[in-house]
Amino acid sequence: EMLAKRIEKELKKSGFGGVRIDKMGNVLGFVGKGRKKIMLDAHMDTVGIANEKDWKINPFGGVLKNGNIYGRGATDQKLSMASLIYAGKAIKELNLWNDFTFIVVGSCQEEDCEGVSLMHIIEREKIKPDYVILTEPTNLSICRGHRGRVEIKVSVKGKSCHASVPEKGANAIEKICDIVREVSDLNGKLKKDRFLGKGTIAVTFLECRTPSFNAICPTASIYIDRRLSAGETLKVSVDEVKKLPSLKKYKAKVEVCKYRALSWKGFEISQEKYFPAWSIPKNHKLIRAAVKAARFALGKAPSVGRWDFSTNGVFTCGRLKIPTMGFGPSSEVYAHTVDENMPVNHLLKAAAFYASIGMFL
Repeated sequence: EMLAKRIEKELKKSGFGGVRIDKMGNVLGFVGKGRKKIMLDAHMDTVGIANEKDWKINPFGGVLKNGNIYGRGATDQKLSMASLIYAGKAIKELNLWNDFTFIVVGSCQEEDCEGVSLMHIIEREKIKPDYVILTEPTNLSICRGHRGRVEIKVSVKGKSCHASVPEKGANAIEKICDIVREVSDLNGKLKKDRFLGKGTIAVTFLECRTPSFNAICPTASIYIDRRLSAGETLKVSVDEVKKLPSLKKYKAKVEVCKYRALSWKGFEISQEKYFPAWSIPKNHKLIRAAVKAARFALGKAPSVGRWDFSTNGVFTCGRLKIPTMGFGPSSEVYAHTVDENMPVNHLLKAAAFYASIGMFL
């Protein structure tokens, strides 16, 4: 809440119009009144810090040292908002007008459920952009897509009995272990896309319920992270799990996980945890404009590639097919680490990029 209100204050101070915090808790600000709407997103939330003793500096201190700012959220991705705010200010003060509207978003809950915030803005707040620029870390390169993902739960039932006579029961743990092995074997059989790379599948969590440590376990479940390459849909990924021999043998239940939560404003959110893969062509108008803007901001041609992780683009481009790309300060290798940092000069270059891209579209 404090961060959202601070962003709201800075947007107003920098000359943005229509500044507000929406019903979910996303912060919105507008510059310009052109026909082409460019939405630029920086999510406000971060992951936790785990063990503070692993950090060399105060993770909440925003420590400036040797030209870098250190702390949780420095890379991923609170500081990108500073570049967006000053990009909007530069557009106004330097008269960098073109036929576009510059929409800055400070979005909620990306770390928990990517895309859910922009889904709210587009579907419920009725603000639909022509282009989306994500400011997740790219090390000042251009990203034009990434793999998707789906979270799947597989559950099996057994029969409990006293552990001294296991033959009288049916151990759900033994059943689920057979399934784990088959899921692991499936990983080597998944397709590879030339640009997005190979789809993957991994068991990430196992849970079981047993009456005691001296009883055979009657129920067990695993959670699966399935990363999706081009053409790998929700149906494809779920069906391939359902077809595993052990699932049929044990009559296992397969379900797509659900995300349910309240935003910081108490807004109820519910969504299936399916996030489509997406990409746009290298010769797309948005990418061509981004290359020109990056050349202006960096003084050299940028590299063009993809992210390894997932972003809010799973909704804007993955579901709605709105042309989407990424350009952000700092490198993704620092995201979620105890060395998370932001080079100050990256913030300046990113601001120059965001301020100029509308001139090339």
